[in-house]
Amino acid sequence: MSVKFLVVDDSATMRRIVGNSLKNLGYQSFVEAVDGKDALQKLQSDPEINFVITDWNMPVMSGLELTKAIRSSEQFSDMPILMVTTRGVKEDILQALQAKVNNYIIKPFTPQILKEKIEQVLATV
Repeated sequence: MSVKFLVVDDSATMRRIVGNSLKNLGYQSFVEAVDGKDALQKLQSDPEINFVITDWNMPVMSGLELTKAIRSSEQFSDMPILMVTTRGVKEDILQALQAKVNNYIIKPFTPQILKEKIEQVLATV
């Protein structure tokens, strides 16, 4: 399966880190969004996007709100979602899982962890 990622983070530095990690893992195709609202617009306009990597803490629309919007959309309800965030307390992780993210990474992370989490998600979709 050819994977095109949507990398959603309000931090340009974090988008660059994730993007570089994806490239190093052999994934060349990704687009970036600065918040959940921007991400939803990119999903609507780019039918090739088939995997979302999102931060939680963002202005306008958080990653959790984005996840809920994607899950409630008939068109995107099966979209793989990987949340990459600094929020590491158990309650936050449970809240994200209840919103139906496919996997969860706590920042900071290594490219190896990103690779493992992406592969775990892809194995289940």
